[in-house]
Amino acid sequence: MHFDHALCASPQADALEWWVTNGIGGYAGGTVSGVLTRRYHGLLTAPLHPPLGRYLLITKADTVLLDRGKEIPLHTNRWRGGVTAPQGQSHIELFRLDGQMPVWEFAIEDLRIEQRVWMAHGQDQSQVGFRWKSGERETPPVLRIGLLANFRDHHGSTGPGTFEIHAEPLKDGLRLPLPNGAYIELHSPQGRFTQDHTWIENFLLVREQERGLHEIDHHLRVGYVEIPLRRDAWLGLSLSLGRGDRADLATSLSTERARIAALQESALPGVERDAVPDWVRQLVIAADSYLIQRREPDGSRKGSVIAGYPWFGDWGRDTMIALPGLTLATGRPQLAKEILDAFAGYLSRGMLPNVFPGSGETPEYNTVDAALWYIEAWRAYLHATADQRSLQRCFPVLAEIIQAYREGTRFGIRMDPADGLISAGVPGQQLTWMDARVNGREVTPRHGKPVEVSALWYNALRSMGGFARALELASAEYDSLANRVGEGFSRYWRGGDAGLYDVLDGPQGHESTIRPNQIFAVSLFHSPLRSAAQQRRVVDECREHLLTPFGLRALSPRDPRYQGHYAGGVEARDGAYHQGPVWGWLLGHYVLAESRVTGKADIACQRLDAMAEHLGEAGLGQLSEIFEGDPPHQPRGTPAQAWSVACTLEAWWRLMRDINRVRPR
Repeated sequence: MHFDHALCASPQADALEWWVTNGIGGYAGGTVSGVLTRRYHGLLTAPLHPPLGRYLLITKADTVLLDRGKEIPLHTNRWRGGVTAPQGQSHIELFRLDGQMPVWEFAIEDLRIEQRVWMAHGQDQSQVGFRWKSGERETPPVLRIGLLANFRDHHGSTGPGTFEIHAEPLKDGLRLPLPNGAYIELHSPQGRFTQDHTWIENFLLVREQERGLHEIDHHLRVGYVEIPLRRDAWLGLSLSLGRGDRADLATSLSTERARIAALQESALPGVERDAVPDWVRQLVIAADSYLIQRREPDGSRKGSVIAGYPWFGDWGRDTMIALPGLTLATGRPQLAKEILDAFAGYLSRGMLPNVFPGSGETPEYNTVDAALWYIEAWRAYLHATADQRSLQRCFPVLAEIIQAYREGTRFGIRMDPADGLISAGVPGQQLTWMDARVNGREVTPRHGKPVEVSALWYNALRSMGGFARALELASAEYDSLANRVGEGFSRYWRGGDAGLYDVLDGPQGHESTIRPNQIFAVSLFHSPLRSAAQQRRVVDECREHLLTPFGLRALSPRDPRYQGHYAGGVEARDGAYHQGPVWGWLLGHYVLAESRVTGKADIACQRLDAMAEHLGEAGLGQLSEIFEGDPPHQPRGTPAQAWSVACTLEAWWRLMRDINRVRPR
C-alpha cells in the first residue's frame, strides 16, 4: 500500500498507524505523520519483567536535515492545546509498507531520503535506518537526531522528572542506565553523539483523549546524534535493551526481509501461489506479528500468541481461536504444536487460563470456553498434519478436559445430566468471550447454557471420538455422549423462522436475544444442528440482523440495548463493547457457515473483500478488533487484533482449498 504526499501531509496521516514486532513480546509503533497519538507509540517497547511487563524505553528519534546551511525538520510533534510544530510531515513524498515495515520517502528540493523502522527478530532491538536515494550535493547532507527516552509501563503516562536517566558515552553511541539496573544502548558507527538531559513536555495524545484517558505525556531527551549521509548506504541507529546485535543496518534489513520472504513462501499450503492476492499475502505477514516466544522466569521459552497490539497480552481463549489461522494457514504446524504443548502445562481442573500469567502472577481461569477451543485447535492441527505421535501424547490431556466438564469444575461449569449441555456461571463472573464489566457489574453475564459453549462441547466430543478411533481406543463413550448432546442441543431451536436461543436455562429463563454466538453451531467442524434447514436459518438470521462488511454485530440493531457507536470514556466503551460493535473475527466464521449451507465457497469468499480495503486504514497491514455497528462502521478498539487477522486468513485458506478441491493430508 502506498500513500502519496497529499495524504501524508494531511491530518488523515495521524490516524494511520504502523506496528512492528520482534517475536518475544516487544514492539514499536507510530503514525504515518510521525505524531504521537497514543501512550503506546514509540520506537522500542520491551518486556522488562518477562514474559510481559512491557515498558516504553525509546519514544522518538526527532530528525532534522542539515543541508546547504538550512535546518529542515523531518519530524512532527503535537503539543497540549493542539499546536503542531514542527511540521516535518509536509516533506513526506510517500509512505508505504514493506511487509509490516514502515517506509517514508522525504523530498527536499531534489533530495530524496528514505527512512525505515524495523525490529531484529528475537531481540529487543529496533533499527532506524536512512538512505540518501537521489539528489546531487558537493557536501553530504547530515541528519541531526534528538533521542527521546522514557521508563514507564506502556499502559501509563509520564510526568516530568518522574525518573532519572543520564546518558553515558560509548565508543560509537550512548548507554542509558535504567532505574531497575538494566540499560539501553544506542549505536551508530557513523554518528557523532552528544549527551543531553532535557525534559520535553506536553505531548498531546489524541487517541487517549478520545478514550477518556490522560492525554498529556512527557519524554526525556537524553542526547543527539549527527549522521553524515552517503549515497545509497543504509545509515542510522540501533536501539537495544542490553547490548544487542551489532550487525550493520544493511545486513539487519536484509535478514528481516529474507525472513518475511521465507514465511510467504511456505504459507497457505494447498493453494497455488498465483491464486493468492496481495491482501492475503499481507495477512500472512500480519499473522507473524502475534506469534511470540514467552521468556519464562526460569529462562525457558514457550510459544504463545499476543491477542492484540498495542495493549493486550496473551490470553488463553484468543490464542486457541487464532491458532489455526496464525500457524496452520501460514504453513507453520510445528509452531502450532509448540504452543499447544506449552498451554498443556497450564491445564488445571480441566481448564485453561483466560489471562496468561505474567512473572509472579497467578493464572486466572475464569473462562468456560478456552479449554473447548483448545480441543478444536488440536483437531485443526491433527487434521492438517495427521501427527499420530502428538495425538497419542496429548490424548490424556484432552480426556481430562472432557472429564472435568462432565463432573464439574470452577465457576459452576458442569454438564447437566438432564440434557448433556454445559451450564456455567456464578455471580460476579463472566465466563464467555462477552466479558466486559462496568464498575464491577457484568454487562452481558450470560449465565446458564450459552449456545456457543454447547456447540463447542458437541464439537469437542465428536473430535474426541475421532481421536480415539485414530488411536484404536474405545470411542463409544464419546460418540454416545455426543449423540446425547446433539439431542439436547435441539432445545436451542426457537422454532419457525427464528434461529437459536443465545442462552438456555438462565436466571430469567431462556434468552432469545439475537447475538452472533449461534453462528458457531454452523461454522465449527462438527455441527450439532442435524437439519440443513436449521443451519440455513441460523445463517439467515445472522445475515439479516448482524452481518456487516467487516463482521457480525454483537447485538441486533432492533434490540433496545443496541449501541451503534463506540465512543467516550472507559465506562461508556466497556458498556457498549458487546452491545452493538462489529467483531472482525466473526466474519471468518460467518463465511465458513455460509459456504457450508449454500455450497458456494467462491461467493462466500467474496465477503472477505472489505477486509482487503481495511488493511489500508487504522492499523496499516493489520485488521482492527472491532468496528462501529452503524455505517460507515468506523474501526475501533485495538488497531491490530490477532483473531481478526487469524480467522479471516483461515477462512480464506479453507474456502480456497474447497474451491480448488484441494484436501489436507
